[in-house]
Amino acid sequence: MSNAELLKQLRIDHAQRESHGGGNGLKVAIIVGVVVLVLAIGAAVAWWLLGTKALPVQTAQATAPTAQSGAGSVLQATGYITARRQATVSAQITGTLTEVLIEEGDRVKKGQVLARLDDNGYRASLEATKASALAAGAQASQVSAQLEQARRDVIRADALAQRGLVSKQSAEQQRATTDALVAQLRSAQRQAESAQSQVNVAQVNYDYTVVRAPFDGVITDKAAQVGEIVSPLSAGGGFTRTGVGTIVDMDSLEIDVDVNEAYIGRVKPDMAAEAVLDAYPDWKIPAHVIAIVPAADRGKATVKVRVALELKDERIVPDMGVRVSFLDARPVRAAAPPKGVLVPAKAIVQRDGHDVVFVVADNRARQHAVTPAAQSYGELRLVPSAVNAGDTVVVSPADELHDGAAVEPAKTP
Repeated sequence: MSNAELLKQLRIDHAQRESHGGGNGLKVAIIVGVVVLVLAIGAAVAWWLLGTKALPVQTAQATAPTAQSGAGSVLQATGYITARRQATVSAQITGTLTEVLIEEGDRVKKGQVLARLDDNGYRASLEATKASALAAGAQASQVSAQLEQARRDVIRADALAQRGLVSKQSAEQQRATTDALVAQLRSAQRQAESAQSQVNVAQVNYDYTVVRAPFDGVITDKAAQVGEIVSPLSAGGGFTRTGVGTIVDMDSLEIDVDVNEAYIGRVKPDMAAEAVLDAYPDWKIPAHVIAIVPAADRGKATVKVRVALELKDERIVPDMGVRVSFLDARPVRAAAPPKGVLVPAKAIVQRDGHDVVFVVADNRARQHAVTPAAQSYGELRLVPSAVNAGDTVVVSPADELHDGAAVEPAKTP
């Protein structure tokens, strides 16, 4: 029976009041008691459901500060991982791909074959030029043999002329024949050299049908498939590929950051820095400034700064987002890390006029009163006590979150 129906039964006509005053009074008292009991039970159930329903929250982990954290950063900036050495590899001639030997993620060595083009025409041209070179060489050898014979004939003719057995004119004619053969030999030799040059050209064109890696690296993009036409020049129609794939030298990775021109004076060459990838927020990578590019972006009012990574790792890939903290140039290695833990600044909220942090334990939010340090570390604040390293804290807790409330940490996508 609903509350409305119970209340409806409380209505008593005037006639019933007059005729049954005593009995109806008892009945009314019973009904009122039942209604009050039902309402009390409903309120208790609603309070229990609301009190035990888990509240979704964003969380982060409290981390212990390092000595460099104690040194403090003079500036923070965001940027991206870039490769100073990368290339889109293409063929130097136009042709049809017959083999593509790469896939994304493959590691290749300098000179390794990446793809092959149809080489039938170039092979035939190479064989033809080789045959022409052989013929030219044979012609030069033939003339050389004739010249040797002519030179011996000149010697004999001179000897006979001195003895008067032949005329001097005959000896001179033999000498002229020898000179003519010398000229023919020179011409044949030049033709042989020209034919060999044609062989070299044909060999180069034939070698162009094989696409090789220009340096050691990793394939980040496969741009063509077997059967497609590749060309070093764009055909404009969209049916010709201008590259086979992209290769990146992972040892050349560095960071490009845009620093507001109002703060660029704080950055110096060779300045120590610390990089944190957006993908790995708990991983601090030592770095240093390579150079400050002497040009400003008028639209963004920023100056580009190149930052070198002092640690190479397979997890670092091009175009990753990264946050760079430029550290104080004063020596910090001997400094002791500050006492306490670092938590996101948004995890510290006000409750009853006090700074508190909610620590998640057993899916319950436990309120801890804290006194944050005055010094900040970017988006982090130092909490000297009440929170331990490794504790899970609630970021930007809602106003309705209270001590002991059930919470459900949001899953990381």
